[in-house]
Amino acid sequence: MATTRGVLYVHTVPSALCPHVEWAAGGVLGVPVKLDWTPQPAAQGTYRAELSWQAETGTAAKLASALRGWQKLRFEVTEEPSNGVEGERYSFTPTLGVFHATIGVHGDIMVPEDRLKAAMLKAAGGEADLTEEVERLLGRPWDDELEPFRYAGDGAPVRWLHQVV
Repeated sequence: MATTRGVLYVHTVPSALCPHVEWAAGGVLGVPVKLDWTPQPAAQGTYRAELSWQAETGTAAKLASALRGWQKLRFEVTEEPSNGVEGERYSFTPTLGVFHATIGVHGDIMVPEDRLKAAMLKAAGGEADLTEEVERLLGRPWDDELEPFRYAGDGAPVRWLHQVV
């Protein structure tokens, strides 16, 4: 079984949901998780935490699926590319929902050809602006919404968690 590394960034969560996030992450990783929660200065009354993990490929998708149903939560999950497998990035905000991107070995978002063709067709038909469609394919709306919460986390503690595989 191939393994990889990744990071779960919980940008905002109300205190009542903190133990539930730990429980959900632990369920995916197969080990108990205890995060170092710190106040999130960009959203009063919420907390943030980071968890670096090492586990089998596909863990980022499982973490995103386990957390995406909570509307009071903002998070990102990244998974590094591994031997023969592209990386992944998931972002979630209450207003935008889930964004998923495939990440190449150099850290670039890789947009599939069929998604680009669909964006071009929508733009040609007058249904959408091509620039806005491409920005959406690259996750720009999610980046714009999450950016204030990312900066608020500078200097926050990070904990490594290794899954026994």
